[in-house]
Amino acid sequence: MSRVTARRKMLRITADGQIQRPDSLAVEEPLELRVDGQSLTVTMRTPGSDIDLAHGFLLSENIIGAADDIVSARYCAGTDADGQNTYNVLDIQLRTSTPILARNFLTNSACGLCGKTALDEVRTHTRFPLPAVEPFVDTAVLATLPDELRSRQKVFEATGGLHAAGLFTPDGTAVAVREDIGRHNAVDKVLGWALREGRVPAHDLVLIVSSRASFELVQKAVMAGVPVLGAVSAPSSLAVDLAAESGLALVGFLRGQTMNIYAEPDRLRLPTPPARRPPSIDRPVPLTAHSG
Repeated sequence: MSRVTARRKMLRITADGQIQRPDSLAVEEPLELRVDGQSLTVTMRTPGSDIDLAHGFLLSENIIGAADDIVSARYCAGTDADGQNTYNVLDIQLRTSTPILARNFLTNSACGLCGKTALDEVRTHTRFPLPAVEPFVDTAVLATLPDELRSRQKVFEATGGLHAAGLFTPDGTAVAVREDIGRHNAVDKVLGWALREGRVPAHDLVLIVSSRASFELVQKAVMAGVPVLGAVSAPSSLAVDLAAESGLALVGFLRGQTMNIYAEPDRLRLPTPPARRPPSIDRPVPLTAHSG
């Protein structure tokens, strides 16, 4: 099921003229998640790592807390005009039945409600509160991670149209990287991988995203027990509020050697500030005797 890129005709305009040629684009297709036979949600995603995506989504929505909460996950009815399986419908069977359709999902509860309500929803629902605040990762290591993430974006290299999310150890080792047309899907995919690998709560990992840091992404990190989230772009105001309320170190504009730390700087080992030079003291210039 290699459907992550597709070719489409394109007319390119340059200062030297025009040229028509095919271009590689990131594939975007719907994925319907069904839980115990009931339609739960439809998300637009790039095909691939769908099982991880489902695990990560259900974890962030507090429907599951461990990989073995899911008995099975399989592609089901969904065919194209030629009768071929589209692999766009995924049916999840839970070990314990949950009244899915009666739930208000955290991602939806943040819309149209006040910020305080949204913060309370996440704080009271997370199964993995973050550990005590203490230095966890060097900012010098953190500064290298966007480039490490970028170097593993194979589909982005071909299309320029995908977000990425990566989980790293404090020494900068990449343990999982996923790409997707949606930044929230990319995060669900890596967190779903972590859940299936027994790495949740992810108290020993750093999450890096190739996008801005929205409330939704901070929510997903908190629900999985990730202590540090770094983004190459800006956070939203509610994302910062949630990070501060939850004890998550939130870093934005993570580019090169510069970064903005918006919450919990004590989780990061900061660089030693350069020694201040003592103020110079003007010394009198000695007088030289001159003969007359």
